[in-house]
Amino acid sequence: MSARSSIAATNEPSPSIDPVTVEVIGNAIASIADEMGEVLVRASYSTNIKERRDCSTVIFDAAGRTLYQAEHIPMHLGSLMGVIEEILVRHDIADIAEGDMFIGNDAYTGGGTHLPDIVLASPIFFDGRLVGWATNLAHHADFVDRSHAHIFQEGLRIPPIRLLKAGEMQQDVFELILLNCQVPHERRADMRAQIAANGFGVKRFHALCERYGVDLLEQVFDELLDYAERRMRAGIASIPDGVYEFEDLFECDEFPETLTFKVTIEVKGDEIFLDFSGNPPQVRASLNMVETALLATVYYAVKTVTDPEAPPNGGLFRPIHVKSSPGSILSASSPAAVNGRTNTCQRVVDLVHGALAPAIPERIIAACNGAVVSTTFSGVNPRNGQFYVYLETLGGGFGARATKDGLDGVHVHITNTSNLPIEGLEMEYPLQVERYELVQDSGGCGRWRGGMGMLRKIKILDHACRVDARGTRRLTSPWGLFGGLEGGRFKVESDAGEPEYNKNKIELGPGQAIAITTPGAGGYGSPTDRKPELVKQDLAEDRISKTTAEEIYDFHQ
Repeated sequence: MSARSSIAATNEPSPSIDPVTVEVIGNAIASIADEMGEVLVRASYSTNIKERRDCSTVIFDAAGRTLYQAEHIPMHLGSLMGVIEEILVRHDIADIAEGDMFIGNDAYTGGGTHLPDIVLASPIFFDGRLVGWATNLAHHADFVDRSHAHIFQEGLRIPPIRLLKAGEMQQDVFELILLNCQVPHERRADMRAQIAANGFGVKRFHALCERYGVDLLEQVFDELLDYAERRMRAGIASIPDGVYEFEDLFECDEFPETLTFKVTIEVKGDEIFLDFSGNPPQVRASLNMVETALLATVYYAVKTVTDPEAPPNGGLFRPIHVKSSPGSILSASSPAAVNGRTNTCQRVVDLVHGALAPAIPERIIAACNGAVVSTTFSGVNPRNGQFYVYLETLGGGFGARATKDGLDGVHVHITNTSNLPIEGLEMEYPLQVERYELVQDSGGCGRWRGGMGMLRKIKILDHACRVDARGTRRLTSPWGLFGGLEGGRFKVESDAGEPEYNKNKIELGPGQAIAITTPGAGGYGSPTDRKPELVKQDLAEDRISKTTAEEIYDFHQ
C-alpha cells in the first residue's frame, strides 16, 4: 500500500463526505506536490538539485497545516515546518495578495534549519480567499569557506520576506541575496526554478478548487489529517506499553570531545512521548539542531517503525510528543551554528530506533552509517575562469534488518538524496574520479550483514582547490543488534597528508587527490547464524575478505 493508501477502505470519514471523493482529492493534492518536485528538478541548474535532488515540495492549507509533503527529503520538513505561521505573524492576511511569493532560510525566524536550504512559499487564492500555500525548498550549494562558531558566520540569514509582489520580482531583494552568494549565476537559475515550481503548484491547485469548490476541499483537508492521525495512533498502539531508553556516542571533526546522546521513550496506549532532556549543551560548531529539526527527525523515526505508508501530513504529528532542553545540541537557541545539523539528526534516528529495539525487534534495523559525510570542493575553474562549488553528501551503509542484509552505499534516513554520477561530476567541474567503490568488510557481520560504506577518490585538475570534508563515526562505529557486529568507520586521506582529527579543510594542488571513505552499517543477529551459502556469496562479491569469513563466521571453503 502506498503513501496514498485507501482512505475509503480503512477509515470512516464523516457521513457528509463521500469517501471516494476524499480519496480522489487526497491523491490530487499528493500529485500536485510530486509534480512540483519534478518541475523543480528539471528546471534547476546546479548538480545538487538537478542530479542529487536535494529539494522538497509541500502543499499547506491556509493556516499552514501540512497536507502533503512529497517523498523527497525527510529533514526538509523541519525547514518547512512553521514557515507559513511565521509569514502570517509578520504579514497581515489583508496585505498578502495573489502572485506574492515569500523567501526565507533562517533557522531562528521561520523557514529553515540551516542557511543553504532556501524556502519559497506562494499563497494560493481562489475567488479572493486564501485556500492554501504551494511551497518548496532547495539546498543551494553555495556558502563555502565559512566558520561555524555561530550562525552569523554561516551565510546570509533571510527571514520570511517577499521575493515577488503581485507577480513582480522585488529586484532589490533578489540582488541583495545574489550579492551575498559565491556562485550567483547558479543561485539565480535555481531560484527561478523554485519560482516556476510554485507557479505550477498554484495553477494546479486552482484547478482543484474550480472542480470541487473551496468548502468541500477544506472539509477534505480535515478528513485527510484525521485519517493520518488515526493511522499513526494505531501504529503506536501496536508497540507494547513501557519506558525505553538508549544512549549513543557522538563525535565529529569539529570538536575534540566525544559526547553522549540519550533518549527516554514512553509508549502509552496510542501516544508516544520522547524525552531528550539532559543532552549536552549546544556547541561552538555547526552540529546544533534547532527544535524544528528535532521534531522533523523524530516524526520520521517514529513513522518508520509504526506506519511507513501513512500519508505524510500534519495529522501524523498529533500523538507524538517531544520534550527537549532548550540550549542543548538537540534543541539549540540563537545564535548557535546549524550548518551540519544533519549529522546530529542521523544520530537522533539511531537513538529512537535503538530505544525501541527491545519492544519491536522485527521492525528495527541495526545502526546505519550514522553520518552525513559532506564534501565541498571549491576553486576557480580553469575551463572558464569562474569560481565553482561542488557539494556532495556521500552515501554509506544501511543497517541490517531482521530478515535481510542492509543496502550498500546509499543515503539513509533523513537525507534521501542521490550520489552524483561520475559523468555529471566530471562534466561540470575540473575534477576527476579515480576510484568509486564499495569498501570490503565495512558492513558489520551478523546473521544479516550491514550495508557497506563507499570510497570516492577525486583528483584535482589544473588548479588549486580547497576541500572541506566533514562527517562523524571516525572514532566510533555504527552499532549492531542482537549480536550483530559494528560497521566500518569514516576516513579521509589525501596526497597532502591525512588531516589531523578536528581539522577538515584541506588545500590541494593540481594532480593531488583526496579519498573519502564513508561508514558502513551494523549487522543483525549473531554472525554464526549466517547461512554458509550467503557467506560464499559475500566472498564471491568481495563484500568480506577471506580472513573475515574464517575469523568471524568460522567458515572454510
